[in-house]
Amino acid sequence: MKNNFIFKAFSFFLFSFFYLETNAQDAKPDTVSIGIYITSIHDIDFKQKEYAVNFWIWLKYKNKDFDFYNNLEVPQAKTVTKSFVTIDSSNERIFMQMKLQCVMKDSWRIANFPFDRQSLRIAFENSQYDSRSLIFVADTIGQHYDSRFTLRGWSIDSCLLSTGIKVYETGFGDETLAKPHTEYSSFRVRLVINREASGLFWKMFLGMYLAFLISYVCFYIHADGMDSRFGLTVGALFAVIGNKYIIDSALPESSSFTLVDLLHGITLFFIFTTIAANAYSLNLIKKNKIAKAYKFDIAASQVVLILYIILNVWFIWLASKRN
Repeated sequence: MKNNFIFKAFSFFLFSFFYLETNAQDAKPDTVSIGIYITSIHDIDFKQKEYAVNFWIWLKYKNKDFDFYNNLEVPQAKTVTKSFVTIDSSNERIFMQMKLQCVMKDSWRIANFPFDRQSLRIAFENSQYDSRSLIFVADTIGQHYDSRFTLRGWSIDSCLLSTGIKVYETGFGDETLAKPHTEYSSFRVRLVINREASGLFWKMFLGMYLAFLISYVCFYIHADGMDSRFGLTVGALFAVIGNKYIIDSALPESSSFTLVDLLHGITLFFIFTTIAANAYSLNLIKKNKIAKAYKFDIAASQVVLILYIILNVWFIWLASKRN
């Protein structure tokens, strides 16, 4: 009797152990191997904070319940278009390959514009299954973008693939959850690009520098031409303001103080300094101190030019190094 009880207890223990072990294995989420190959990036719209990207994406998995054709989500995409899909379900494994065209929304960092460095981010999730049922594993073999495609005005620095968990503090209407909290597996792509800024910089700031030089020339206009001095400097002042508005119209709105703001602010300050110097020189001339006014103009012109060049070179160098 005692031996029979021990046998039953031992059998129950083994049954419970294997039952729990089987359930624990069943509870493990299915893994999906996912990879990407970017074929082109184009139509980068800095003002609207968006760009277009074409790429191939492939997924390898065993669970036939997964429907990635209808449930693959690109959270940051404005539009997603599928142009080609192929599925191979042989060898008890599903291999799915799709070509997508997406218009992506992203945020730009413009503090160092036009010496900026941007990260183009693409994320993928499955809207049907959360992380308890599905986990992405990145396929990192091979290249992830076509190095031959032309991204005009930019150079590609790197392309990084990673996976993670995206947390949503909502149950999406699921009343069975104890609290509004869900987690989804996420496959993330980060393409880092650097702007080729030399040509664009001069294209954008040449008008500003010419306006400064026009105001600077006023130091060498004879004292008899004070009206010309003030006319040129005030005209240069408005030219710089107009140049800034033109550049700002091509950039997204930002509350931070950017390199564009800094360079225009420096230029406006030195043009104002030139106007103040002209006013002082005019005051000396009215007191019949022409020689002193001439010496002041020469000294002021040298100080203004040297400080202006040093400050511009310094801040431009800093912006390019932060890139």
